[in-house]
Amino acid sequence: MIILPAVDIKNGQAVRLKQGSKDDVTVFGDDPCEKAKMWQDMGAKALHVVDLDGAFDGQARNYAIVEKICQTLTIPVQLGGGIRDEETAKRYLDLGVNKIIIGTMAVEDPIGFANLCKKYPKKIGVSLDVDDNGVLKTHGWVSESKLTIVKVLPKIVAARAACLIYTDISRDGMKSGPNLLMLEWLSINSPIPVIAAGGISSLSDIKDLYPFSCQGHLEGVISGQALYTGSLDLQEAQNWIDSQDL
Repeated sequence: MIILPAVDIKNGQAVRLKQGSKDDVTVFGDDPCEKAKMWQDMGAKALHVVDLDGAFDGQARNYAIVEKICQTLTIPVQLGGGIRDEETAKRYLDLGVNKIIIGTMAVEDPIGFANLCKKYPKKIGVSLDVDDNGVLKTHGWVSESKLTIVKVLPKIVAARAACLIYTDISRDGMKSGPNLLMLEWLSINSPIPVIAAGGISSLSDIKDLYPFSCQGHLEGVISGQALYTGSLDLQEAQNWIDSQDL
C-alpha cells in the first residue's frame, strides 16, 4: 500500500477544496509543480493530480502545468479531472501521465469508457465519487447520477479498468476519517486495485486501512489537506506501511 499526495490545480495554483466545493478553496502554493516535487522529495512513490478547472468546466485547461510536472518528476503521475473523451486522454498520456482517471465518462458512457480501457490497457482508472447517500456524483461532483457503486462496479470490472478510486465526498478535505465500511467492502469485492480517498487525516487512519491491503485489493491512499496541514506526515506514514510489509 502506498500514499499518493494529491496536487489539485485550479486557476494555475495548488489548492484544496472542502467537500469538493469550488467556492471553498484553500491555496497552498502558486506553483503546482513545486508542490509535486516537494512530495517526491519527501518520499512519495506516486502522485495524484486533479485538474479542477477541467472537472468543473468539462474541458482540460492545464496541459502545460501537467506536462511540467511529468517532466520534473521521476515517480508515476496519475491524473483526473475533465477527461471525458479519447482525445483528451491521449493528449495527457502523450505528455507523460502514467495513468488517466475517468469519472463522469465511466458513469455516463460505459461503452466509451470500456473502449478507452481496451485501447490503453492498464492506463485508464476510474474515480467513483459518492455523496452521503452512496449515490455517485459526476461533472466535478455537482451532478447526481442516481447510480450506486454496487450498480456500476460490474461494468467497471468488465471494462478492465486499471484501478478504482473511491472518494467519500462528505469527508473530502474534512479530515474526518475514511469510510471504513465501504472501503472494506470494496477491497474485498473489487477484483481490480482500489485506492481510498476522502477524510484520511492521520497515521491512525492509515493503520485502520492497512488490513484491507492484506485481506483485499486496497493498494493506495490519496491524501491532500491532511498532508499539507501536517496532521498526516507522509514519511512517517509510508515508513510505517513499509515496516509492515517486511
